[in-house]
Amino acid sequence: MRNQLTEEKVFKDPVHKYIYVQEEAVWELINSREFQRLRRIRQLGTSFLTFHGAEHSRFSHSLGVYEIVRRIISQFERNGYPDWPQEERLLCLCAALLHDIGHGPFSHSIEQAFAMHHEDWSCRLVLGDTEVNAILRRVSDDFPARVAGVIAKTYDKPIAISLVSSQLDADRMDYLLRDAYFTGVNYGTFDLERILRVVRPHRGQIVVKESGMHAVEDYLMSRYQMYWQVYFHPVTRSAEILLHKILIRARTLHEEGYSFGFLLEPLARLFESRMTVDDYVQLDEAFMQTAFMQWTREKDGILADLCARFMFRRLFKYASFDEVDADQLHEVRGALADMGFDPDYYLEIDFPTDLPYDVYRPNGGDEKLPIWLLADNDQLHEISTRSEIVRSISGIHMGRHQLYYPQELAESGRLSQQLKQRFGW
Repeated sequence: MRNQLTEEKVFKDPVHKYIYVQEEAVWELINSREFQRLRRIRQLGTSFLTFHGAEHSRFSHSLGVYEIVRRIISQFERNGYPDWPQEERLLCLCAALLHDIGHGPFSHSIEQAFAMHHEDWSCRLVLGDTEVNAILRRVSDDFPARVAGVIAKTYDKPIAISLVSSQLDADRMDYLLRDAYFTGVNYGTFDLERILRVVRPHRGQIVVKESGMHAVEDYLMSRYQMYWQVYFHPVTRSAEILLHKILIRARTLHEEGYSFGFLLEPLARLFESRMTVDDYVQLDEAFMQTAFMQWTREKDGILADLCARFMFRRLFKYASFDEVDADQLHEVRGALADMGFDPDYYLEIDFPTDLPYDVYRPNGGDEKLPIWLLADNDQLHEISTRSEIVRSISGIHMGRHQLYYPQELAESGRLSQQLKQRFGW
């Protein structure tokens, strides 16, 4: 395989203006069957039911992550930093492009329902009998394993991993800017150009020049705001809970031997946890929504009703509580049961700290490397030791319990006056 394209390829992008592709391997990966599938996977799962502009895809996000990594590496090379291993350029570009290739339809919702992890599937797609694997092997026989190592965070050079997966990485920087743009909010905006100018390779890892600390503070504050205002939005959570209930109900019916009116083979193998790579590539959101629409006519009343609620946006309502005690929960479950609703499928208690909250952790929690500031005397300082802002947002835990339930409960008059007041009815 030639290393460079004879003519540079350019994508017009609303976030980065232009995305440039010079390497032949990168261009072929973009045009592979497995990567093109990401056009059919939304970046923000069910958030389009809350923010109608949030229809952007994992495809566009993956291109954006690639572009940020390309720009960081180009800056390292222009400045001739000796700590940058130039031989890792193509590896980092390919890993950045492919880091999300294993995401399933509706992303994290399907992972939770079936105990899957997209990084595992990304590695299976990179290492399996796929077009992606064939392209990577044309670089070298060990190249697919090296790319999978970066994605799985097991590669022996942390500097390659940290470009794609750390607490100041290309993945987060792109999704914050991209998600803010498509949801129409301002919370996720920060000075990307400044951050790209102050990152440095240093002793095998990525660090930030100390003079760039305020740009990183802005980035971390944007991340904090986006989680509470967009990613944890209670309406989005309602849609995710409803989707999770659909998947759990369908899997339970399949395990019980229920005869579906509509069930394509990849779904059956999904329910049985025996999906092949080829099965997985067939799964996209169009596929799943086709199934949901067909299931609105299923004989099973629970599955049919849950699917209709999701497809026609009749989401669960919610009430906020500091605490939900056992007596209150028992009363709500009883009222739902009396109305003919199975409480296991029509009631959910949700609390934000149970979700994957991407708060900055000074100790590099969740295998994410912390952010290091490089001082003029060549000493490294973890950013929270220098920034009051970072210390503040790192220690904040907020949120209330949300009790999700069908609208019919509010209209039934079956709850006690005391509980109605707690619900705010």
